[in-house]
Amino acid sequence: PVIERPSIIDASNLNHAWVRAIEELQGVEPPARGQYLRCLLNEMNRIMSHLYWLSIYGVFLGHTTMFMWPLGDRELFIDLAESLTGARITYSYLVPGGVRRDLPQGFAEEAIKRTEYFEKRLNEYENIFFKNPLFTSRAKGVGMLSRQRAIELGTTGPTLRGSGVDADLRKDEPYAAYGELDFKVHTRPDGDSYSRVMVHVDEMRESSQLIRQILKKLPSGPVRRKAPIVVPRGEAYGRVESARGECSFYMIGEGGDKPYRARYITGSYRNMAAISEVLQPVEADR
Repeated sequence: PVIERPSIIDASNLNHAWVRAIEELQGVEPPARGQYLRCLLNEMNRIMSHLYWLSIYGVFLGHTTMFMWPLGDRELFIDLAESLTGARITYSYLVPGGVRRDLPQGFAEEAIKRTEYFEKRLNEYENIFFKNPLFTSRAKGVGMLSRQRAIELGTTGPTLRGSGVDADLRKDEPYAAYGELDFKVHTRPDGDSYSRVMVHVDEMRESSQLIRQILKKLPSGPVRRKAPIVVPRGEAYGRVESARGECSFYMIGEGGDKPYRARYITGSYRNMAAISEVLQPVEADR
């Protein structure tokens, strides 16, 4: 769980970067079913993280309902993750060589039902939040980050895509099962707070359909391949598209049962560089 603690609400994606680095050193390739199940939990975590982000945004916006609704709907996916992994947070579900266990009975049917319900809920969000003058007046034209500056500052994830940059590791450097899945990378052109919020919303819809697609295409077979306990000598770099952007691990192995050195960089850390850029004085309508 230590690896997942920098962002416990997106634990699967953070763990994925870690195991990718280990597997590169060990020369281990997880079986296809294990790769699909990794993507399944990743996309559930993406929705959970985005909903948490949206609820906290609602607090600062002064919209109480925008705080309560996303946190409530997040439970739909927390319950699913618990049934799959046995934990509500910090799952340690991804392990070198695959995942810890297969789908429980009835999981696919329940996941499909919940994602379809959630997409209807997002339509309700549209009317209550995103067309609400309270939201639009405090989000449109606020926190501007141009496409050029977003690139220069090294931003990533929804922050970068909210400035119109089409960049997503799942498409640009497909890993796990993402190369076999059909999905769109969502961008918004304006580079303001509104654009960044709507990228999060677009991605939740996309992740919802991805969950159903993964379950439909899920291949048969084992979920895990045996991996050695030791970390061989060498260097490896594992990276993934987490909910908040690119998350990467650099690792040095010396042949023992633990890495000699590991360095972790999260999407949030990369995006910190843009804070002084977007926090410019703006008078919002009240």
